[in-house]
Amino acid sequence: MNWSEQISQGLRERQQAAAYRQRRAIVGGNDRLLEYQGRRYLNFSSNDYLGLAHDAGIIAAWGQSAKTCGVGSGGSSHVTGYSEAHQALEQRLAHWLGYERALLFTSGYAANQGVIAALPHEDDHILADKLSHASLLEAGMMSKASLRRFRHNDPDSLRQLARSRCDGNRLAITEGIFSMDGDSAPLPALHQAIAEAGGWLMVDDAHGFGVTGEQGRGSAWQQGCHPELLVVTFGKAAGVGGAAVLCDEQTAEYLIQYARHLIYSTAMPPAQVCAIQAALNAIIKGDALRDRLQRNIERFRAGADFLGYRLAPSSSAIQPLLVGDNGEALALTDRLRTLGCWLTAIRPPTVPPGGARLRITLTAAHQDADIDRLLEALADAR
Repeated sequence: MNWSEQISQGLRERQQAAAYRQRRAIVGGNDRLLEYQGRRYLNFSSNDYLGLAHDAGIIAAWGQSAKTCGVGSGGSSHVTGYSEAHQALEQRLAHWLGYERALLFTSGYAANQGVIAALPHEDDHILADKLSHASLLEAGMMSKASLRRFRHNDPDSLRQLARSRCDGNRLAITEGIFSMDGDSAPLPALHQAIAEAGGWLMVDDAHGFGVTGEQGRGSAWQQGCHPELLVVTFGKAAGVGGAAVLCDEQTAEYLIQYARHLIYSTAMPPAQVCAIQAALNAIIKGDALRDRLQRNIERFRAGADFLGYRLAPSSSAIQPLLVGDNGEALALTDRLRTLGCWLTAIRPPTVPPGGARLRITLTAAHQDADIDRLLEALADAR
């Protein structure tokens, strides 16, 4: 097959499997309401868990900094893109989360890939939870190290893999809260399992940071765990964008030398950094927002259970409504959209075969009436 034939075949395969992805140009995707083709919907697909993307103080911080520093950083952090604003945020994050250093990356994807590309070598083993995010598993597959997967959230499975002969080092990888299932990893037990083999633990806490733990410090803090590598992102609960890797002093210096995603990417704009600083202020003071989010979660789960829907066992903002069949998941999504609720069907390969679901995300911005309207729509859709 030539390139055109190969591409056509790939597209046909996705369409036949009801796994074809589409992008839609919407308005207000990080708010409780969004607009698509002139119609307004209640938005239950946003990762803006605390509703901070439209916070006036955060918006003002971005705008004021942009007036002074411009809208771009002008280079990578190794050239001219690293400013006093970047340095101040890194120092604050490290102190607040209890680490020696923090390094800013342009996205969580880049942070995960950068760390895994730089640290493990040919004789090393990467041991990843089988449901880890694509950025983690893809980096592991591309690494020169050996990638093996342990059973989801199973410390004994990790311990068994860690006992395999390894001529180098071992790096265990997991998420704090899993992006498609909404469940939490048993971090202390996983940390102990890999530590027994002399290895390190890396935790991607994209969906826990800002939402769980004292002042929103995240899943590891909440569970009393201090992984050697912690990744936090600012595009979910913080409502902005970008990410940071938390680690010790020596590891940070190593990543500055070898993490290509850090070295060869234009740094995030100083205005964005200032917005993240403002978002961090809001997160630290955000107990009321976290309480509101938790009430929304409990209200939704109680209603969905009453209606007989099958939800994944999640206490997080991510509430997967399990369907199974791709076509049925798409049909349910379409029906709910006709009823004014915007949801997204998640299908393989993002989730395992037969695991199609509606990934319902709740935020602190949702009101009781919004939750009730979603439940009414789900009742009608049945």
